Amino acid sequence: MSKISIIGTGNMARTIGARAMAGGNTVEIMGRDQSKAAGLAKALGDGATTGEWGTTPAGDLVIVALLYNGVVPAVAHYGDALAGKVIVDISNPFNSTFDGLAHGEETSIAQEVAKVAPAGARVVKAFNTVFRHVLEKGRPDVFIAGDDAQAKASVEAFIESLGLRPLDVGGLKMAHWLEGAGVVTVGLANHGVGNVDFALSITELPV
Repeated sequence: MSKISIIGTGNMARTIGARAMAGGNTVEIMGRDQSKAAGLAKALGDGATTGEWGTTPAGDLVIVALLYNGVVPAVAHYGDALAGKVIVDISNPFNSTFDGLAHGEETSIAQEVAKVAPAGARVVKAFNTVFRHVLEKGRPDVFIAGDDAQAKASVEAFIESLGLRPLDVGGLKMAHWLEGAGVVTVGLANHGVGNVDFALSITELPV
């Protein structure tokens, strides 16, 4: 099982933390508000711990569960404390009308994280195409992107520990298109599906 540190104390941090604990992983919560971090760790149950914001995370995998505009600043703030870690970006940089990407360029939050991450840190995009309550209650496919094979293997093993199927879409530049897929899920929720009780998945034809 994996040692996980989660930067953030919101709904996705809570959901991923709970599934991680259920999957036998160790979980550390890190938040700017230490009392919120402690409260979330307590809610997750025995074995969950808290770490001080900006210090070296205990986990080998560091999941940044923040709103998209806080992800890059947080990684920059942690700096060398993230050296050697696998940084997992789960964010969706939606524009104000939720029908496009806020950065408006062929980049991604994950790629921007890679620019400010310390030497030896590796970045993987994951979980951004899954609505929170579907992640909490369902068994969705989880698409990932990254340039480092070993880092992706670590993230895949973690996802499998949650009882979910990881699917590799390629290098980190594909994170841009995963963020686009996040926009597609919102469009489907608002139009073709009409609710948020679904996730994008892959159906394979029988051999």
